Amino acid sequence: MADASEAHAGGGRASMRGRLDALLASDVGRAGGLAAAMIVTNVVALGSTVVFARLLDDYGSLAALISFYLILSVVGQALQVATARDAVLGQLGEGPALLATLRSWTRSLLVATGVVAVISIVLRAPIAELVGVDQQWAAAIGLPAGVLWLLLSLLRGGLQGTGDYRAVGLSLVGEQTARLVLGAGLAAAGLGITGAYLGTPLSLIAMAVYCGIELRRRTAVTSTAGDPLAVAGGRSPSFAAPAAPARRLRDHVAGAATPIAGLVVVALLQNVDIIAGKHRFSSDVASSYGATAVAAKVLVWVAMGAGFYLVPETSRRHADGEDTRRVLLNAVGIVLVCALPVLAIFAFGGEQLLRAAFGADRLLAVDALLPLGVAFTLLALTYLAIQYLLALRRTAFLAPLGAIALAEPVLLLTAAPGTPDGFAAVVLAVQALAAAVALGLAFSRTGPAGRR
Repeated sequence: MADASEAHAGGGRASMRGRLDALLASDVGRAGGLAAAMIVTNVVALGSTVVFARLLDDYGSLAALISFYLILSVVGQALQVATARDAVLGQLGEGPALLATLRSWTRSLLVATGVVAVISIVLRAPIAELVGVDQQWAAAIGLPAGVLWLLLSLLRGGLQGTGDYRAVGLSLVGEQTARLVLGAGLAAAGLGITGAYLGTPLSLIAMAVYCGIELRRRTAVTSTAGDPLAVAGGRSPSFAAPAAPARRLRDHVAGAATPIAGLVVVALLQNVDIIAGKHRFSSDVASSYGATAVAAKVLVWVAMGAGFYLVPETSRRHADGEDTRRVLLNAVGIVLVCALPVLAIFAFGGEQLLRAAFGADRLLAVDALLPLGVAFTLLALTYLAIQYLLALRRTAFLAPLGAIALAEPVLLLTAAPGTPDGFAAVVLAVQALAAAVALGLAFSRTGPAGRR
């Protein structure tokens, strides 16, 4: 009897494991996993803000330097989208050919990193003056770090194209964790702001090596040839080297012009309200509004994680002649499920949240938290719709959404009420219009199901 009970229990556990594995392998499981990785990534990023703010006397300079580095982030995100889409479609080669393409791009970008580093060192004084910091050697890090970010984005796009979403998620968490650990360690060792900032390129190198390893493992290709990633990170498995890359890097960048434009629209919709607030509010109110807006944007990061799944899956199903809208619905569902508890916290515990995160002197815009939370939830849906449309190579969204993005700062600077909650109401109206346009275009039929 005991043996039968144990066998039954073992069978039940095996069945449960089977169901869990099936869930994780499903569309919802993969999208949810990437969204969860993005949430963890941003929790670590928030922890970095707290650690560096306490560790450094002049955290403002580090924030300015990080902003300088993030100038290239839109280009990197766009290239990741284009790489994932084209890898799925086989336009970058398959197996050894894909690895050869990425190997060629890696070599080109490592050379570019070296050239840009030399130029940045020579021009470190004017760069520091442009950024508004005193740390000239830290200022010289920004441009080469931006090129390394482009490299990591391309490698992540290659992983997405092969369907390795787990490695993409781990690289996201690993990047922020390595930046925190390495930056904090170097700052505490006496390098101060420069050391804290140096954690950024070091984390990018580490994750580029990791993605290179996972790309080779994913395609089950081995080679004894030298790997350009080894230059950046020491020992690393090499990319295979078939005859020639499937596409030159410059052609790939030129082909990403539409994704770059689409993500610029998202960047404007996501950030322009804080800039406008600095012109409309007093210093104290503007600081409180900025802190509140940062807290309200948590769902945008969830959408970015889901987007890592959305683009390659949409491209794959479209190429196979399937209806792709279910993929978008799954990603939208992930965001909406996450939005329910987040908006409830904003509604009933917003003051406590802002007090704990930013301190008692950052509560002047607490009434704006809930409307901003709803607004940026809508922006998260807009982001998913844009990624979906980009995966389908549709560009009709650029004109209307671009117009909305350009109209937002005009409305905020000239027509919005001069209070944080009135300001947030205008932001909410703009984001609602943008989401309606983007989702309407995404779900519209332009032909038979599956050929959209």
